[in-house]
Amino acid sequence: MKFKKVIAQFETKNILLAEEMICEIFFSFNLKGVVCNIPLEEPDEGFGTHTLSQPDQNSIVGYFPDIDSSDIILEKIRERSQELIHFGIQVKIEVEIVDEDDWADAWKTYFNVTRITDKIVIKPDWKDHDPSPDDIIIHLDPGMAFGTGTHPTTSMCIQMIEQFLVPGSNFLDVGTGSGILMIAAAKLGAKEMTGIDTDEVAVGISKANLDKNKVDPHSYQLVCTTLDKTPQNTYELVAANIIAQVIVDVMVDIEKRMAPDATAILSGIIQERRPDILAALEKAGLNIIHETNEDEWVALAVKR
Repeated sequence: MKFKKVIAQFETKNILLAEEMICEIFFSFNLKGVVCNIPLEEPDEGFGTHTLSQPDQNSIVGYFPDIDSSDIILEKIRERSQELIHFGIQVKIEVEIVDEDDWADAWKTYFNVTRITDKIVIKPDWKDHDPSPDDIIIHLDPGMAFGTGTHPTTSMCIQMIEQFLVPGSNFLDVGTGSGILMIAAAKLGAKEMTGIDTDEVAVGISKANLDKNKVDPHSYQLVCTTLDKTPQNTYELVAANIIAQVIVDVMVDIEKRMAPDATAILSGIIQERRPDILAALEKAGLNIIHETNEDEWVALAVKR
């Protein structure tokens, strides 16, 4: 099958805001294999320091099948991208036609072994790593799903799961992506886990990664659905590493699925959207108990 490679080159003073907003457009039209070509901080010493090349042009790249309706989708992407000028983001969309084999693994170049906490290390299958005795290794192949652990939104989530998860508790992952948060929860002692995602591909990739990490298949369930359509079971720990607008939209549903003394971890929030999140928290009767910031990203732990 042929695919359209969509390249959104952009200029702005706020690179992280542009990253979030362009990715939101791409994900809303179900683009796969999304790669963010933006300047990155070097990893910690011992994890490939001074190996990251910096892009000549900031861009977000994604792919979708070249079918009859693809030109209509592409035009909508162009229209949405042009609207970002109101946020000081100038976007130029370019398109190439490629074979599936030419792009399916291209993003792996950008994914390195990454230490998230003193204990937790994310290891791609195709990278070597000599672990320390106390390391908790998450073996990961995110495929076309979001969630490599290298983005601040995911790394802050994992740090908070380590901080707030009580061994033996149950865990809900809203927008599970690659399954990385479920794997972290399992390795930190969660007894039962549920992961939901609206993307069938992500659900399949999550299952493969959970199996890769030898997580007991009887300890979790994965469902392709939206949060409002799931049973109102309650959980001691809930994580939602998704874009800010979706968090706002589902905040009340998150609150309904929190056990009496539960904690919810919210990430994927750009600083500019923090006031919207605070308003949604107040409406849902939830309060911030912990906040972490990295670059322009915010992650919150909340309780009733």
